[in-house]
Amino acid sequence: MKNIALTTMAVGAALVASYPASAENADTSAIQNVLSIYETALNAQDTDTIVGLYADDGVFMPQHSQPQVGVDNIRTAYDNVFTAITLDIEFTIDEIGLLSDDWAFARTRSEGTVRINATGDSGPEGNQELFLFQRTNGKTWQIARYIFSTTNPPRG
Repeated sequence: MKNIALTTMAVGAALVASYPASAENADTSAIQNVLSIYETALNAQDTDTIVGLYADDGVFMPQHSQPQVGVDNIRTAYDNVFTAITLDIEFTIDEIGLLSDDWAFARTRSEGTVRINATGDSGPEGNQELFLFQRTNGKTWQIARYIFSTTNPPRG
């Protein structure tokens, strides 16, 4: 059993070591770019741009809602979000990890303000997010899964 664990660790280390640093840097930069575009589109309420960042079979998992699977459902979900609220947030990228040639994740936080469109009331907005990215067509990183939860205490 001990030999299996050591072999597994050695294989894992070899896989990480075999991934070229230049490719890792390019992939990390590409994922950072997707996150930047997402942040800008979210603040601009730009559903078309956001939907274009998702893989065709992507999944959006908003807090207090059922998962939305596929670009048509994702489009409807974001349209509903933007009808209800207006965001002014900024993302902080805490971690980007490459899982394979075609899969990666990003752990982020966002902070700013949210305005409830029906009432005009505004308040602080803060979330922690987890993105799973998939490289499509061997070149483009797209959001495969996205889930978030608030970091703000419940409102009174």
